[in-house]
Amino acid sequence: MVLFLAAAVVLSDQLIKIAVVQFLKPVGSVTAIPGLLDLVYVENTGAAFGLFADQRWVFIALTIIFVIVLIAVLFRLKITSKIYFTAMFLILGGAVGNLIDRIFNGFVVDYLQLSFFPPVCNLADYCVVIGVVLMLIYVLFFTDFFDGEKKRKKNEKKAEASHE
Repeated sequence: MVLFLAAAVVLSDQLIKIAVVQFLKPVGSVTAIPGLLDLVYVENTGAAFGLFADQRWVFIALTIIFVIVLIAVLFRLKITSKIYFTAMFLILGGAVGNLIDRIFNGFVVDYLQLSFFPPVCNLADYCVVIGVVLMLIYVLFFTDFFDGEKKRKKNEKKAEASHE
């Protein structure tokens, strides 16, 4: 189900980007919601906020490795949490959506600019960010990630006590 939903994110992202290239690129920018949201056509050759521009093949390689690792983790851990699944499909879908742009265009098409967050982003970017935030919430509040060390030490003490 996660992979299906990730594919839906990729499809949505790519369809929006096709429309952006066709209709927004010729005009450059349009105010969608005055004082809040502008649609601005940008060809981003870098990472987030245009950092590390013109490193296309590095980003492609890192994204492919990242996606493979995420899919392996998804199948290996067998976690059933809805927040975990939501985070995974958003991160995977966003990563693949931008990967497609980098492979076929050499840049990522960005178009969303919020008044309170000046960098121009796209649906895939926001999916990745929301997915990472959800994953952090999951790890911090719904797992024993930070209790693992305590549990390990407790189990070691139990083992030592049983040997005495």
